[in-house]
Amino acid sequence: MDSIQGQQRLSSPAVARNREPILAVLREVLPEHGKVLEIASGSGEHALHFAHHLASLRWQPSDPSEQALASIAAWRHTEALGNLLEPIRLDVTERPWPCQDFDALVCINMLHISPWQATQALFAEAGMHLPVDGVLYLYGPFQRRDQPLAPSNATFDADLRRRDPQWGIRHLEEVKAQGESHGLVLERIVEMPANNLSVVMRRRRGSA
Repeated sequence: MDSIQGQQRLSSPAVARNREPILAVLREVLPEHGKVLEIASGSGEHALHFAHHLASLRWQPSDPSEQALASIAAWRHTEALGNLLEPIRLDVTERPWPCQDFDALVCINMLHISPWQATQALFAEAGMHLPVDGVLYLYGPFQRRDQPLAPSNATFDADLRRRDPQWGIRHLEEVKAQGESHGLVLERIVEMPANNLSVVMRRRRGSA
């Protein structure tokens, strides 16, 4: 059984590079207690790391890919963490979501490798189900007005668009506007390694 799970565990070199900087931001913005729904958990390495270091939070990993779900489950098996929940299949564009009882949302490296409709669905569900003052945390590369893309990000963006015309590095201003249309306001931008950003949005009072 362990050998099978070992074969199912996917590994991303990027996770080893970015998990500590992301964790540092999450420590500052996530609630002390509650349930965090992670969108597009991928290999599951982030989920395992964050659940281990944020023991007072319940971590709900999710992904639309069966291969990713198997990897998340295999990584989850490596540590007996009571706060790391079984992964669930969740495609952001298939609404309503199967999980709606969350106190915060975390979405790492999804916006640029999915169609814009996925971003729209993410904010729509966040606006409906995040509690007042609840956080939506985004991580990844973004384009910013009046700032040229770093050469590595420009190359990455061109490659993404060749692979799928619906993909590409999103404009931060458009993401911000999309959030505001669903009652989420931009609270913080944190510069991260490898020309990425942490983007923290929070559901404002009076939004529905």
